[in-house]
Parts: sequence; C-alpha cells; structure tokens
Amino acid sequence: MSFVGPRPDILGFADVLMGDDAIILSVKPGVTGPATLYFKREEQLLASQSNPEAYNRDVIWPKKVEFNVKYVQELSFKKDMYYLVKTFL
Repeated sequence: MSFVGPRPDILGFADVLMGDDAIILSVKPGVTGPATLYFKREEQLLASQSNPEAYNRDVIWPKKVEFNVKYVQELSFKKDMYYLVKTFL
C-alpha cells in the first residue's frame, strides 16, 4: 500500500473492473486520493439514502472509478503531494 492511490474496495467492485477501468489495478492502493477526498463523508451520505447499497453501486462507485482512472492516467508526484496536503489539512 502507498500513501496516495485508489483505495482498495470490497469484493464485487474492484475485482470486476474491465476494459479501460482496469487501469486502476495497475497502481498500488493508497490511503488517500481524489476519490477518497471527494467522498470523505461517504458514510454520512450513504446513511441519508433510502437504499444505500443501490446508491453506492449506481452513483458512488462509478464516480470513484472515474476519479481513479483519471488519477492513474495523470499520475504525478506533484498531484500526489497535493492529495496528501488536502488530506491532512
């Protein structure tokens, strides 16, 4: 595991990534990253949904994949430093 990178996910999500989305699996998972910062209040967001499982599957997961694919495609030390600073401030 690294400091910055896509967060590992539960079975049924990351293990079924296909096509261009599978690029996420080419980097070490991290403690923080763009999707982690964007969904820093994910637990509260899910708690406010009538069907949290469906909301996670249909809304949150696709957005996380989008953020993480972009992260891997634009991987840079400068951006990693940015995510670390944003995480701890």
